[in-house]
Amino acid sequence: MSTTTLPPAKRQGKRGLSALLALALAAVLLVGVNMLADRLLSRARIDLTQNRLYTLSDGTRQVLQGLADPVTFRVFYSRRLGAAIPLYGAYAERVRAMLEEYAAVSDGKIRLEFYDPEPFSETEDRAMALGIQGVPVDQSGEQVYFGLAGVNLLDDERTIPFFQPDRERFLEYDLTRMVWELSNPTRPVLGVISSLPLNGDPRAMMMRQPGVGQPFVVMNQIRNFYTVRDVAIDAQVIEPDVQVLLVAHAQNLSDATLYAIDQFVMRGGRLIALTDPHSESQVSRPSPGQPPARDTASSLSRLLEPWGIEAPSDKVVLDLRGAWRVRADPRDRVQAVDYAAWFNVPTEGLNRTEVATAELQQVTVASAGEVRRREGASVEFTPLITSSTRSMLVDAAAVRTDPSPSRLLAEFRPDDTIRTIVARVRGPLNSAFEAAPPPPEGAERPADFPAHRPRTEGPANLIVGNDADILEDRFWVRTQDFFGQQVATPISDNGALLINLADSMAGGEALVSLRSRGESLRPFAMVDDIRRDAEAQFRQTERGLTERLEATERRLRELRQGGGQGAQANAVITPEQRAEIDAARAEIVRTRGQLRQVQLELRRDIERLETWLRLVNIALVPALLTLFAIGLGLMRNRRRAGARA
Repeated sequence: MSTTTLPPAKRQGKRGLSALLALALAAVLLVGVNMLADRLLSRARIDLTQNRLYTLSDGTRQVLQGLADPVTFRVFYSRRLGAAIPLYGAYAERVRAMLEEYAAVSDGKIRLEFYDPEPFSETEDRAMALGIQGVPVDQSGEQVYFGLAGVNLLDDERTIPFFQPDRERFLEYDLTRMVWELSNPTRPVLGVISSLPLNGDPRAMMMRQPGVGQPFVVMNQIRNFYTVRDVAIDAQVIEPDVQVLLVAHAQNLSDATLYAIDQFVMRGGRLIALTDPHSESQVSRPSPGQPPARDTASSLSRLLEPWGIEAPSDKVVLDLRGAWRVRADPRDRVQAVDYAAWFNVPTEGLNRTEVATAELQQVTVASAGEVRRREGASVEFTPLITSSTRSMLVDAAAVRTDPSPSRLLAEFRPDDTIRTIVARVRGPLNSAFEAAPPPPEGAERPADFPAHRPRTEGPANLIVGNDADILEDRFWVRTQDFFGQQVATPISDNGALLINLADSMAGGEALVSLRSRGESLRPFAMVDDIRRDAEAQFRQTERGLTERLEATERRLRELRQGGGQGAQANAVITPEQRAEIDAARAEIVRTRGQLRQVQLELRRDIERLETWLRLVNIALVPALLTLFAIGLGLMRNRRRAGARA
C-alpha cells in the first residue's frame, strides 16, 4: 500500500489557507457576539466601586417603576462646552447614560429629549424660558448651556439650571428627586417651632445682613418634599393637617405650647424634637439690634421626662474621633488644633439598621448633648447617632463661656463610653399633663380646642436629638456663587439626615436610600486616631509647661518689684533676690526650650507619619505589582524549561 506525500510548498499553502479561514471565522464570530451582546446585554454593567455609585438604588427603581403618568426630561447641552472643556464633555456622557438608564427602568415613562442650543436660536430662547442657566465659555461672551428641565402632564416644571461636576456624586439623587416631585404634586405638611430663624429673618435682610437673614439651606431643601408651615412659638393647638412637627431649639416654651405638642403626639402626630445644651447657631446668628444671647440652651424636659427620655442641657459631649481642626487661640504657638466639641460622626456611629441613617456616610454635630432612656422607662429606645468610645462629658458652661480648643484638648480624658446624640423612641406614651393648662395671660383659648387625651391610642413614634446645630449651614454644606446662582455642595449628610427622618415618619421612604449615595469620603481613621492621640498627649504636656512658665514669670515680676511698696522697693535688690531672679530667668529659658521641643516632636511625628503614608501609597503598590510580574515571569520560564526538557 502506498501513500501520497504533498510537497512542502503545498503543505505550507494549505496551512496558510486554513489560518486565513480560521481568522475569518473568528472575525465573523466576534462580530456576531458583539451584535448579540448589544441586543441582549446592552444594559449589563459591573459596578466595582465600594459604594456602588453607578448602580441605581432600590429607591430610584421604586420611584421609576411606580410612575403612573409619563415625565419628560428636556436636556439642553451645548456641544461647544464639551469641546472647549473636556471635563464637561465627559460629564455630559455620564448624565446621558444615567438618563437612558432611567428611561429603560421606567419602561418608557421617562421620555428624553436632547437639544443643542445654538446662539440666537429658538432652542436657546426655549432653554432660557425654562430656567436653564447660560454661562460664558470664553471672553467672546457666547453663552453655553448644560441643564435639564422636567415636565409632567399637568405642565408642572422642575429645573436643574446647570449640571455641576462637583455634584456628580449626587446626580442620581437630583434626578430621582425631580421625578418624585413631578409625580407627587400633593406634599405632606411639616410644621416648625423654633427660636432659630430657620426660614430666614426679614429684619436682617432689611438691615443688609444677608448671611444672617437667609433661610437655612436644609429648609430650602426640605421644601422640595414638604409644605413647610411655621407654627407660632406660643401656639395652643397644632393644626390637624400637620403630619410631622419639627421642634428645633425652641426656648422657654409656655405650658400651653408644651401641652399643644403633647396632645399632637397623643393624637398620633410624628415629632422630631431637637434640643441643645449650647446652640452654636444662636451664637453665630444674633437677632438684629440685640446683644449676643447669654442663654443658648434649650430643653423639653417637661415633656420628655414623663415620656421616659432624658436630654440634659447642662452637659456637652466631647469626642476626639472626628474632631474638627479649627484655628487655635492667638496665644498658642500653633495655627490649628482639634476642637473636640465639634466632631464628625462616621459610619461607625450611624445606625446601619435604621432606614434614615443606613445609607449616610457622615454627620457633623457641634456642642451636642446626650440622649438617654430614663431608668425604669418602658419605651423602645433606638440610638441613631452615637459618639465613639473616645468621648467624655463636660459642663456646658465650659463650652459656652470659654470655648478654648487647646484647653479642652489638654483636659480631655476619654472614659470609653458610647453616648447617644440622636435616638428614635417608640411605644405607648402617657400625656405629660393631667389636663389642659390655662391659656397664657391675655390670650383666649381657641374655639375648636380639642378634648384632652390622656394617652396615645397606639405606639408613638418620635425622634429626640440633643443638638440643633445639625441644621446649621456651616457644619455640613458649602455654598458658592456660580455666575449669580448659589450652588450648595454638602460636606456632611446633615441635610439628608433631617429629610430622611421626616420621610421615614411621614411614610415617604423611597428617596431615603439615595440621598447620600455619592458621599465617598474615605478618611484614614487609624492615622487620624494616631495623630489626635499624639496631639492630645503633647497638649497636656504643653499645658503643664505653660502653667509652670506663667508661674515663673509671675515670680520674676514679684522679685523685680522687691516685694515692697513704691519706688524705694524697686531701687534695692538684695543678692539673694538677684540670685533668685537669675534662677527664674534660667527656668524661663529652660521651660521655653521644653515647649519648643514638645511642639517640634509633635510636628516631627505628624510629618513622619505623612511620609510613611506617601511612601506606602506611592511606592508599595508599584513594588508589589513589580514583584508579582517578576514572580510570574520566573514561573513561566520554569514551565518552558520543563516543557523543553
